[in-house]
Amino acid sequence: MARKGISYFFKRKPMDERPEIHQIVPGVALPGGEVVIRGSGFTAGNHCRPRVEVGGVEAQVVIGAADFIMARIPEGAGSGAVTVSSTQGSSPPFELEVGVGIADNLHPVANPALDAEGNIYATFSGARGQKVPVSLYKIDLHYHSIPFVSEIINASGLAFDRGGQLYVSSRHEGTVYRVAPNGSASPYAEGMGIATGLAFDAHGNLYVGDRSGTVFKIGPDRQIFVFATLEPSISAYHLAFGPDRYLYVTGPTTSSYDAVYRVSTAGDAEVFYRGLGRPQGLAFDVEGNLYLAASLAGRKGIVRITPEGKAELVISGTGLVGLAFAAGPAIVVASTNAVFRVNWVTKGLPLL
Repeated sequence: MARKGISYFFKRKPMDERPEIHQIVPGVALPGGEVVIRGSGFTAGNHCRPRVEVGGVEAQVVIGAADFIMARIPEGAGSGAVTVSSTQGSSPPFELEVGVGIADNLHPVANPALDAEGNIYATFSGARGQKVPVSLYKIDLHYHSIPFVSEIINASGLAFDRGGQLYVSSRHEGTVYRVAPNGSASPYAEGMGIATGLAFDAHGNLYVGDRSGTVFKIGPDRQIFVFATLEPSISAYHLAFGPDRYLYVTGPTTSSYDAVYRVSTAGDAEVFYRGLGRPQGLAFDVEGNLYLAASLAGRKGIVRITPEGKAELVISGTGLVGLAFAAGPAIVVASTNAVFRVNWVTKGLPLL
């Protein structure tokens, strides 16, 4: 009979078990983004650092423990299996959705825009006052980047009206341009301050965010009104209409606890959600959830905020400035130098 107290010698020690992944948060990421992997058996008895692979490409382990790993998604990794390996073997694969880069060598500063055919438009905004060879690129359905507009200095916000006409703001000139199908641009409205974000309402009014503290409303007859005043932003205002017909506005400040504002049809502003770092481009899905590029509790990517005000990071990524919903369904995400496509289940709210 075995003596009492020594039976543990016949059991596998927890630290010698084969790794197993229980959860990856968030379940979607872009190259350079960080995900948290929870599970068991990640470190063996000799405390060797675990190895993480994403789609067959080794990922950097930022933090590693027996039941917790923070890993950075490597360049070149695709969607598919994530595995954790130790001296005791490798975990069964766990699925992770990884966004695919579809265009680079860009400089977006806000949301990309999509036309009715699914072509994507993204800016090369450039440094302040810089006139770049191409201000706006058109990314076709085969993901070819085609130079589209060349005369706008510091192209910033993009928006389509109900008729499919594209509008572009210049934060350098304070001008909103209307762009013809052949790429020629003509001034539509001037004197918009540091014009950044653009959005149309259901009645064809165009709203322009002047990052110095004003949201302008331009009627279909081009009459200009001051619609709302907000706290100035250090970079840009970003605008989107919600299903409640309120205008939602973000504008990063020097604070790490920034807000999303909601502005009524009368121009009255209130805080919808506070607690984000550098909130930027935003869009709604058909279920009324708000998505925006920001950091939440120090983690960067795309944040989803429910109508009840519950926030969570749903896509991990760095340097993100905006997003737009696409057919598929999918989300197109813009960083400071590239555009990515991410498979997504929920469809976006129609913009008009």
